[in-house]
Amino acid sequence: MVTVSTSTRAYHHGDLRPALVNAALALVAEADELSLRAVARRVGVSATAVYRHFPDKDALLTAIAKAGLAQLGAAQHAAYDAAGGGAAGFNATGVAYVRFALANPALFRLIYAQPLDHAMASGVGGDDDDAMTFLLANAAALAPGGVDTRVFALQAWSVAHGLAMLMLDGAVPVDESMIARVVDAHAMLGTGA
Repeated sequence: MVTVSTSTRAYHHGDLRPALVNAALALVAEADELSLRAVARRVGVSATAVYRHFPDKDALLTAIAKAGLAQLGAAQHAAYDAAGGGAAGFNATGVAYVRFALANPALFRLIYAQPLDHAMASGVGGDDDDAMTFLLANAAALAPGGVDTRVFALQAWSVAHGLAMLMLDGAVPVDESMIARVVDAHAMLGTGA
């Protein structure tokens, strides 16, 4: 009888690309070494197997950033729905953005360090950036009359992103009530309330 070792079985991974991205996300979250070899070790495949899916580390980092944006988009959708949509939902997406950054600092920084098209330049979201698509859709529904939707979206994004970075960098203390107040104050000024 022939036995197959665990490492041989692990090499024949059913869906390797998503497993590699998930392993890389875990390494980023743990602030561990992120290299193609480290990802391969985490999944239990050879380093050469990784190269079949990612030609270099930048390609893997881009995949991680896209997966992070998907997580951010999901968090924002959940926050929007929990707040009941509308202006309250829009504010909740900003709060969710800051909370996501604080909960996932390495991933958050990686998302914006990668040269992804965050759709702001073109004014339309894409399948790879649900968070931006969602922001633009909400901005279109909530922008005050006469205010360019992209400008309104950029203002909201700037406030949430700026607050997240200030808190991540320690320039502003992390304060849950402050997050909601800053995002809500911006929304009130933007809508003229």
